[in-house]
Amino acid sequence: MIAKKTSAWFKSGTPWIWLNAGAIAIALVAVFGLLLLILFRGMSHFWPANVEAFYFENDQNNITIIAEVVESETVPVTTLHNIENIHGNKDGNVTRYLVKTGNRDILGSDFRWIYDIELNKREKPENVMVLERIEWGNFYGYLDSVYENDPNGKRQLVASGEQAWPEFRKRLQRSNDIREQILKLEKGEIGAINYTLERLRLKEKRLRMDGELTDKAAEEIATERKQLKQQYEALLKQTQTLYQKINRDSITATVMDGSTVTIPLEKIIKAWQPNNMSVPGKLNFYVHSLWSFITEDPREANTEGGIFPAIFGTVMMVILMSILVTPFGVIAAVYLREYAKQGALIRIIRIAVNNLAGVPSIVYGVFGLGFFVYFLGGNIDALFFPEALPGPTFGTPGLLWSSLTLALLTLPVVIVATEEGLSRIPKALREGSLALGATKIETLWHVVLPMASPAIMTGLILAVARAAGEVAPLMLVGVVKLAPSLPLDGNFPFMHLDRKFMHLGFHIYDVGFQSPNVEAARPLVYATSFLLVVVIVALNLTAISLRNRLREKYRALDN
Repeated sequence: MIAKKTSAWFKSGTPWIWLNAGAIAIALVAVFGLLLLILFRGMSHFWPANVEAFYFENDQNNITIIAEVVESETVPVTTLHNIENIHGNKDGNVTRYLVKTGNRDILGSDFRWIYDIELNKREKPENVMVLERIEWGNFYGYLDSVYENDPNGKRQLVASGEQAWPEFRKRLQRSNDIREQILKLEKGEIGAINYTLERLRLKEKRLRMDGELTDKAAEEIATERKQLKQQYEALLKQTQTLYQKINRDSITATVMDGSTVTIPLEKIIKAWQPNNMSVPGKLNFYVHSLWSFITEDPREANTEGGIFPAIFGTVMMVILMSILVTPFGVIAAVYLREYAKQGALIRIIRIAVNNLAGVPSIVYGVFGLGFFVYFLGGNIDALFFPEALPGPTFGTPGLLWSSLTLALLTLPVVIVATEEGLSRIPKALREGSLALGATKIETLWHVVLPMASPAIMTGLILAVARAAGEVAPLMLVGVVKLAPSLPLDGNFPFMHLDRKFMHLGFHIYDVGFQSPNVEAARPLVYATSFLLVVVIVALNLTAISLRNRLREKYRALDN
């Protein structure tokens, strides 16, 4: 009796429903757990952690270490062969701390392990300060004095003691404002003049090559070049004046070994005293640090600064890829489903399309490099940009070739999804449209494709989800470690498809596996990974929202 009930229970399918539900639940828990881990490890990096002072004493000397505690663990003394003699016995456990000491220009490294052996005291000094610098990472120490250079270059004391910190913060804000003005001039106006001068040079060379460089044309070019150089000289003087202003102030600070160092304010980006900050103050600092990470350019081999160029490059490449892959995928699917005579050849083509979806992405990268970059780009340069040769214009990896390569990689996904959508449209709708006098192309354009648009959007969603995370092919056809300028700017033609760009996926690879400072790069890998997930989700949600609107719009026709 029990066997019959068990057999009937299995035949009812209930166990398989529960197994599927359990598998889905486990998968969801694993995915959300991974996202929470990445979120915590990455976003906690921007919280202003307390800085502690560790005081060690032994028979020979006293040592003070000022640092942030990154992590701690308890280990058996027997595993620490190098400190057994100091400890005096081989029994018990020792707590060791991975700390960030900063001051790489003084100490040689940012991180070190310390042990609680002979640790006499541990405290959190209120006046210890942290400086985020343009180079050499963070600085940890105590502020002593603020100095200002007079017009003769002689350094004069401005503030010291308790008055030093507020005076330092005020002058640091002035220094940052001047730095923003310098960057605006160098990247904006001076960069635009250099770009225009280069275009004038190429224009003059092209006219000379074509034998069309008349005296009048040469004079016009010379006049325009002269005006641009005059503007350049004026902007250069402004920049030099700003550099003199930003070089005015400096501070002296004491580091953990008791020595005093001088730091120009032009090298400092941010300064804070974490042990003296309230919770609302730390929260405000956290928000500003996170915003800076999203909106600023990277520094220090991508281990410092922000990742805005990588976010911008990823989004722009995905949008351009979507614009390229959608029409080609839809046209191919429409031909296979609506126009081609169904037979052995079409079945072979469909099998080939399905097989293309399984080709490793690096193979597409090699194809893109050989066909798009070298063959197609090289011929475009020879036909349309001979004046720039031997320097390549399109005959080098860039944004256009990366987008085309990923469009080719995701084309099978769009074709298959569109074909599935076309196959679900009732034949009666096509016949009704033709019976009312519409041509086949009118029926296709006004009836079939609108009803298949949700399926087309589904294919595009799958294409975006795959393309946004690809890295291997992009390493060959356009992505670089650090791009000097964005593919989109204020210089004509505004969108520069020939430029190289940064990508979040490659940024994660570079920071995680190519960084010379592993410990400093680790939290940035988590933070960048989480932002890549956010960008992909945002792109997919946009496409899903559009698909749902189309589905609601054509639901009546479907019924």
